Amino acid sequence: MPQATPSNTRARVQAIVADLKHMPGALLPILHQVRDSLGHIPTEAVPVIAEGLQITRAEVHGVISFYHDFNTQPIGNHRVQICRAEACQARGSRALEEHARKRLGIDYHQTTPDGEFTLEPVYCLGNCATGPSVRIGNHIHGRVGATRFDAILDDAITVPLDPEPLTEGDA
Repeated sequence: MPQATPSNTRARVQAIVADLKHMPGALLPILHQVRDSLGHIPTEAVPVIAEGLQITRAEVHGVISFYHDFNTQPIGNHRVQICRAEACQARGSRALEEHARKRLGIDYHQTTPDGEFTLEPVYCLGNCATGPSVRIGNHIHGRVGATRFDAILDDAITVPLDPEPLTEGDA
């Protein structure tokens, strides 16, 4: 993704806001579109969105900080989320967190130097019966220990980011 300049970012965000601001509940679609377009929601986008929707910056920031799908900094090619909810903790997620930090060489909210992985905590993946759970991209994995975690990371590197869905003729 090409690097956006502040003026370029402002223009892109303004265009997104202008296109979507008339929708009911436009804030979430706008935030999703900004994230999809820029790879994250830069801080300079917040006042542009607030002005376009005639809401406060605090309201925009509150929505961004509430939803874990929105990030204000660029992230790696693969977002690795480890569940920290009670059910996963009872099944060993703390040990998994420690292993993930060592394996990736980063802490939560950081990205590996090669730009492959960003490590994030998440507070329930809805997979409580099979914890500890990890989500990489749109895939949730249950009963993840250190060995399985390593295999999942290795697979994430070798599998295309957005594999084409199989069609009937491919099966």
